[in-house]
Amino acid sequence: MVNQHHEIYDVTIVGGGPVGLFTAFYSGMREMKTKIIEYLPFLGGKVPYFYPEKMIRDIGGIPNISGEKLTEQLVEQAMTFNPSVVLNEQCTELEQRDDGIFVLKSDNGSMHYTRTVILATGFGTLKSIKLDVANANEFEGNNLHYTPKRMAHYKGKHVLISGGGNSAVDWANELGAIADQVTLVYRKTDFSGIESHISKMKNSSVNVKTPYIISGLSGKSGQVEQAELRNLETMKTESLSIDEIIVNHGFEIDIGPISRWGIQMENGTILVNGNMETSIPGIFAVGDIANYQHKLPLIAGGFNDGPIAVNRAKQFIHPDKELTHLFSTNYDFSK
Repeated sequence: MVNQHHEIYDVTIVGGGPVGLFTAFYSGMREMKTKIIEYLPFLGGKVPYFYPEKMIRDIGGIPNISGEKLTEQLVEQAMTFNPSVVLNEQCTELEQRDDGIFVLKSDNGSMHYTRTVILATGFGTLKSIKLDVANANEFEGNNLHYTPKRMAHYKGKHVLISGGGNSAVDWANELGAIADQVTLVYRKTDFSGIESHISKMKNSSVNVKTPYIISGLSGKSGQVEQAELRNLETMKTESLSIDEIIVNHGFEIDIGPISRWGIQMENGTILVNGNMETSIPGIFAVGDIANYQHKLPLIAGGFNDGPIAVNRAKQFIHPDKELTHLFSTNYDFSK
């Protein structure tokens, strides 16, 4: 039996998030031998990790669905054609043999051979921007969170949220009906989230304080008990008793070794054309990592990127064969 790492695949998808999963489904429907490589120990990427209970409402035909449920359904769909799945591996090196086959080397030394590569890495590794308070690390992992726990964890508690983007505003709205009290502080007076969500928050029970920052923390046994808040206009401070802190100050983005593969990039993203082709023939990029004119950064947009890349990959492998349109409605799933 040939070791799977020495098999040659038609398509290797680097990234097992929502876009990578749908791309794998479409690749299987195109009857291409497909492999998914995901650096996390599970499929679904960052959605089930960061937003398991957050409701997603921007996918046509699905009024609302939690990040966790969407991931479950995407994994089920992706497995329709039994792609090979490799978890806990980060692709660190890329080479192309004289016969055109790409060789991907992982951080554990594994080698993967493929005719085409589709990069669906999202923005790469996201590292939460830490709270800029001297002793904040004493409370991390206890009741200071960068990746919030399940909403039920905050029931009946006083929660302090720091941030003014979509994530901070969304958590404030979600927890407003669960926690005993939610206080949100933001260093600016104007929020950067979705307008309707901001209005909902301001008209709710959430105690919104702007322009404020968290300037100090105190507590014992690794648990924050008091937060010092500073008004950036008056520079006056006040103390707030709290049970939990959620910090949403954004992320530092690192796409890792891919930046050294010689692919043309711009501002941490990969430049592609209308066929999702990168500057290296046979390598494609889809989803958040792909940069093209008029891109709309929605999951639904990534679901369109994937099939485009797969179709072009099919033509790249079989340039002399005409590619016909393919729809799930006329595909025989019984075979």
